[in-house]
Amino acid sequence: MALGKGRGRLRRDGALLALLVVSTSVTFAATPAPPEDANRAPRVLILYPYDERIAATTVAGEALRRRLLEATDGKIDLFSEFLDLSRFPEAEHVTRLGRYLAVKYAAHRPDVVVALGKESASFISTNRATIAPEAKIVAAGFGNSTAENFDLPDGVIGAFTTFDILKTAELARDLQPNARHLYILGGSSEFDRSWLATARADLDAFSRSYETTYLENLTIEEFIDRAAHVPADSIILALTVFKDRAGRNFIPREAIGKIAAAANAPIYGPYETYIDSGVVGGNTVTFDTLGETVGDLVLDSIAGKSVGDIQAPQTFIVDARQLGRWGLTEKNLPAGTIQMYKQKSLWEEHWLAVTGGFGVVLMQANIIAALLLERRRRREAESRSRLHLLEAVHLNQSATAGALSSSVAHELNQPLSAIRNNAEAASQLLRGDSPDIELIKQILLDIEADDQRAGDIITRMRGLLKKRSEIELQEFDLNEVTSTAIRIIHGEAERRGISLASDQKADRLPVRADKVHLQQVVLNLATNAMDAMLDAVAEKKLTFATSLAKGKAELCVTDTGKGIPQERLTSIFEPFYTTKHTGTGLGLSIARAIVEIYGGTISAENRPEGGAIFNVALPLAGREERAL
Repeated sequence: MALGKGRGRLRRDGALLALLVVSTSVTFAATPAPPEDANRAPRVLILYPYDERIAATTVAGEALRRRLLEATDGKIDLFSEFLDLSRFPEAEHVTRLGRYLAVKYAAHRPDVVVALGKESASFISTNRATIAPEAKIVAAGFGNSTAENFDLPDGVIGAFTTFDILKTAELARDLQPNARHLYILGGSSEFDRSWLATARADLDAFSRSYETTYLENLTIEEFIDRAAHVPADSIILALTVFKDRAGRNFIPREAIGKIAAAANAPIYGPYETYIDSGVVGGNTVTFDTLGETVGDLVLDSIAGKSVGDIQAPQTFIVDARQLGRWGLTEKNLPAGTIQMYKQKSLWEEHWLAVTGGFGVVLMQANIIAALLLERRRRREAESRSRLHLLEAVHLNQSATAGALSSSVAHELNQPLSAIRNNAEAASQLLRGDSPDIELIKQILLDIEADDQRAGDIITRMRGLLKKRSEIELQEFDLNEVTSTAIRIIHGEAERRGISLASDQKADRLPVRADKVHLQQVVLNLATNAMDAMLDAVAEKKLTFATSLAKGKAELCVTDTGKGIPQERLTSIFEPFYTTKHTGTGLGLSIARAIVEIYGGTISAENRPEGGAIFNVALPLAGREERAL
C-alpha cells in the first residue's frame, strides 16, 4: 500500500526516533548480483537507526528475530545493520554508508528490508536501488504522519506506532488528582525539540489546569537539579533527552533514569523502555508487540500474501513499585493497565503453604519463644555496641579538642588580654583627681563583654570533652549546631588561612538527636576538609550549607582541596581507612555511625571544579524515626 496518501495526522510518531536524515542519493552502479538459487532460505535485512545500546530498537528487533526464527524453524537468513545515525547524521557519512552496504550485499540481496525508525526508512528509501532493488520494504516504529513528512515511496508497508502524550498526561492526572504543577521536559536534539513542539500543541488545553513549566535546553545536571526541587504536588512528563544543552549525547532511558532518581515528584513517560528507570508509566506501544507485529508482516510478504499498513496496539503500562513509592492509588488506573513488577499477594503466591500453615501453628510456639530470646540478646548486644560507640565518640571529641587546643588558646588569649588592658586603664583613671565616670563605665562594659566571650569559648570546649553514658535525645535546630561548630573551628581555620562560609537556606531545620554528637559530626567533616586543603594552592574555602530537601534536613560541607581519588570514594567511611600520615582513620567512620544511629545518611562526592562535598541527611523531628 502506498504511504503518504489520505492519512490523518496522529498525535506523536516514533518510538525509536531521533533526527530525520535526508540522505544524498547514490548514483553509482552496484555490482551485479550472481544468479539466485530458487531453493535458498529467504533473506531479511533489519536496519536499526542507532547503535545497539538504544533499548527501544533493540527490544523490537529481538522480538522480530524471535518471531521469524520460530515461524520458519530457523530456515531464514537474518542480517542486521546498526546505522548509528543519531551520532553520525552527516549527509556525507550517510552517502558513504549507502555505498558500503550496496557492495556488502551485492551477492546477498535481501528479499525483505525492515527499517526500524524513520531514519532507517529514509536511508533505505534513498539507497534502495543499490542495496535491495527487488526487496519489499517494511517501515516500522513511527506514525503515518511522519511517513507523509518525508514522502516514503509507494509500495512500502508501514507498521505504525503512535505515542499520544495527552493520554499519558491524563493517566498522571487520574493518579494525582490533587496536583497543581505540571512540568514537561525534553532535550536539545532536533528530535527532542520536535517532540517538545508536539507536546505543546497536544497539551495546550490540558496544561491550562496547572501551573505549567517546560524544562528544555538544559544540561543533564540542570535537569536533575530542577527535578529535585519541584513542588511535591507536581506531575513531570518526560519526553526524550537524546542530547543536552552542552551537546552531550544520551540514551534517553538512561538520561531519564538519572533525572527520576533525584526527582521530588512522580515522572511519567510515553515509552515502555522508561519502565524500570524510575518512571511511573504512560500510554505506549510495547516494543515486543511492535516486533511481533512487524514479524507477521514480513512472513506474509515472504509468502506472497497481500499486506497493508497496520497500527501497533497501544496500552497503559505502569511500574507497580513506583506506585508504591509515591503512594499512588491502584484503583485510579485505567481499565486494562498493565502493572509491571507487581508483587502477588501472599494468598495468590503461597496459597498451599498458607493453608498448611494453619495446621502447624502450635508447633511454631517453640520457635517463637526462641526468637524472643534471640531478640532480647540482640538488644543487649545493641546496647553494648551503643556504649562502645559512645566511648569512641568521646575519644574522638577529646582528640578534636586536643587538635584545636593551640587555636583555642590563641582565641582565648584575646579576650583575656583585653580584660587586663581595660582593667589597667580603669585603675589608672581612678587614681586621677577627677576620674571620668562615664569612661570607666564603658570600660567595665567592655570587660564584661570580653569575659562573656572567654566564657563562651570555655563552654564550647567543655561540651567537647563531656563524656556521656547514655544518648541524650533532644530536638534542636541543625542550623544552630552548624553555627556552633563553625565558631569552634574559627580560630583553627584562621590559623590555616582558610575562609569559612555559611549558607542556611531554611529558617529552622528541627532534628532529634544528641546535640553534642551531631556537633562532633560537623567538626569531623570540617577537620577532614581543612586537612584536605593543606597543600591547596588556590583559594582555601570551607563552606557549610543547610537546606530542606525531600522532607529531610541536609547539611553539605564543601572544600576546595584536591578531592577524593575515585577509587577511594567507596572506602573513605570504613574504620581505620585514612590517607593522612597522622590520621587514625576513625573520624569519618564515627561520623557515619553517629548519623546512621539517628536514621540519617552520609555520602561523599567530588566537585567538578575541584574539592569534595560531604552530604548529611537527617529525618526532620516529628517524622517517623529509627528506634534508638
